[in-house]
Amino acid sequence: MNILVTGGAGYIGSHCCKELSKVGHTPITLDNLVHGHREAVRWGPFFEGDVADEAVLRRIFAEFEIEAIMHFAAYAYVGESVAVPLKYYVNNVQKTMDLLRFSAENNIGIFIFSSSCATYGIPDILPITEALPLRPINPYGRTKVMVETILEDCARATPMRYTSLRYFNAAGADPEGELGENHNPETHLIPRILDVAQGKSEAISVFGTNYPTEDGTCVRDYIHVTDLAAAHVLALERLRAGEPSDCINIGTGKGYSIMHIINTASAVTGRKIPYIPCARRYGDPPVLVADNAKAQRMLGWQARFTTLKEIIQTAWNWHQHIRTSDL
Repeated sequence: MNILVTGGAGYIGSHCCKELSKVGHTPITLDNLVHGHREAVRWGPFFEGDVADEAVLRRIFAEFEIEAIMHFAAYAYVGESVAVPLKYYVNNVQKTMDLLRFSAENNIGIFIFSSSCATYGIPDILPITEALPLRPINPYGRTKVMVETILEDCARATPMRYTSLRYFNAAGADPEGELGENHNPETHLIPRILDVAQGKSEAISVFGTNYPTEDGTCVRDYIHVTDLAAAHVLALERLRAGEPSDCINIGTGKGYSIMHIINTASAVTGRKIPYIPCARRYGDPPVLVADNAKAQRMLGWQARFTTLKEIIQTAWNWHQHIRTSDL
């Protein structure tokens, strides 16, 4: 199949392109390179442009018979979404609507959406199941809920079927060393910790040390990015087999605290990682851990990287490469 991958030059999108190629599909990447990297597109054709740019979409559809869309192109900085919400509503919602309209006009029957556990907000029950109410607490999470609602309505009105994958914390890097996490600015915890290990930063800030957790710091579910990419391929195959639309959590079902991550990263790198205790950030839940039973049942998905040490080791391998090569 020819799969249009929007945001395919980004962290998760590029890993997904590699997984698609491994099973014989051709990923066609569309990315405006605002946050993506051209050098990460290695497994199929690349088109530079915006998902709402009808001219570039027409070029792609004229050249390739597109059979499905995987949509990763979104802004994903929670703090920025609070500061400039309209930027997020325009890019994440309005432009997705433009893409869906074009998709419908061209009879695309399969749409896989990059959603988030931010849709749940602060959960009442742990681990988090898909049956819990969606109560996002920031504009980023609200954009994901809005798109999921739009997808549900479109699936009722057209032959299109979709899968919305609600990620927990993507982490790690391609175990073969071809891809990794390279955001600018970098907000994700593990690469920021590894910056400290490399001497690129003096210390890591720990936001909140008095949460009701074992060591007082927040607990999160970290999933290796390759396992996350594999879930997209399985979701594609499920829809190709004629299964109905659905929303599915993708997480390991294990939670690790910030201090646990710092200590594990120190062990992996062999370097001391100083940290600075800071005040809590507004809206940070103490614990976010997935119930992934539905992913196992519906997709046949299982995490390949099952320990935090494995995840951080792949990230460290990549981190050393990218910092030394100035990629």
